[in-house]
Amino acid sequence: MAQTAQLRRIEVAENEAQRVFQLQRAAYLRAPYPSFEERKQRLTALERILVDNTEAIVEAIQQDFGHRCAEESKILEIFPIVDGIRDTKRRLRKWMKPQKRHVSVVFATGQNRLLAQPKGVVGIVSPWNYPLFLAMGPLTSALAAGNRAMIKMAANSQNLARLLASKFSEAYDEDTVAILPGVRAGDFSTLPFDHMCFTGSADVGRTVMRSAADNLTPVTLELGGKSPTIICDDFDVAEAASRIMYSKLINAGQTCLAPDYLFVPTSKRQQFVEAAKKLVAERYPETNDPSYTSIIDEKSYRRLRMTLEDAEAKGATIVPLVPDSSFNDVMRKFPPHLVLDVTDDMMVMQEEIFGPLYPVMTYDDLDEVIKYVTNRDRPLGFYVFSKDKAKQDKLIYSTISG
Repeated sequence: MAQTAQLRRIEVAENEAQRVFQLQRAAYLRAPYPSFEERKQRLTALERILVDNTEAIVEAIQQDFGHRCAEESKILEIFPIVDGIRDTKRRLRKWMKPQKRHVSVVFATGQNRLLAQPKGVVGIVSPWNYPLFLAMGPLTSALAAGNRAMIKMAANSQNLARLLASKFSEAYDEDTVAILPGVRAGDFSTLPFDHMCFTGSADVGRTVMRSAADNLTPVTLELGGKSPTIICDDFDVAEAASRIMYSKLINAGQTCLAPDYLFVPTSKRQQFVEAAKKLVAERYPETNDPSYTSIIDEKSYRRLRMTLEDAEAKGATIVPLVPDSSFNDVMRKFPPHLVLDVTDDMMVMQEEIFGPLYPVMTYDDLDEVIKYVTNRDRPLGFYVFSKDKAKQDKLIYSTISG
């Protein structure tokens, strides 16, 4: 009986996604070019949802994480999106204006205009690590461009998904914008969208691309990767450590653009270690404190524990960055650590970490760094700390990232 009920729920969710898609497709065909006023009104409605429900959104995200620092949710998700919506509204009229283009001599008697056309129905698949920002950012662009949108949020973001679904249903007709809690990613990505935006892992991205290919749906992918950081010998190590550890530890390292591993001059490794220990202990004196975010779920928490144990078993030197901190298995609080003396056979160097572990490698010549980075999968981010323009250019123009 339980299995039958589960199958019925899955079928209902799948049919719901198809129903909403058909509504939005029909609405788009009836009115393919929303006016400036309509687009601005839709963007303003989005802004009001976020501003009026800030505390409820923060609470929903916290429930999904088990614990998520409230200040991080506001600073990293809500404030940037609201600012982006307001900037979009300021620029929208200009963006909508047709643009003149030169005419080939073959068509010298005619005129060319570039007209920005809405695509139609846009599907947005957002991840759990920044569930609001990575759903509302693409939505802002979709609405500004005159599109309709359907949003599939991650399974780990269902408290937020249900809250937003309720608020959106009050502000929008579902033939304009709809958030669909409970819909499986596989059922969602097989719909014949006019464009799809996906943020997440490379493995899931491949699955989404395969599903979209059957409908010739264009897909915008934003995937993770092992993003290297390089401190050059001319840059102040303490200043670099302050910047790096801030960006590494926001959201407890669960950020696709987080620095994934570090290259530091051999002679300055210990200087970096001491600087990192000092400033992280000052910023996070107690990792059970509300200012430090939990790992999203038990599976991810156990993966990080296994990654750390694997590195230590294979000879890495483990450096806790918060004195006397302990693992909180109940709240999934994972204290930050540096991992020294790493080797390529360690899990920490083979997969995107997505947590508060930071491998530190050394080099004596920048060519070593370039060779290491270029012989591996292309990273999403590439961070260089140097005031020497020649060194900056050497690193940037010898590698590809993004």
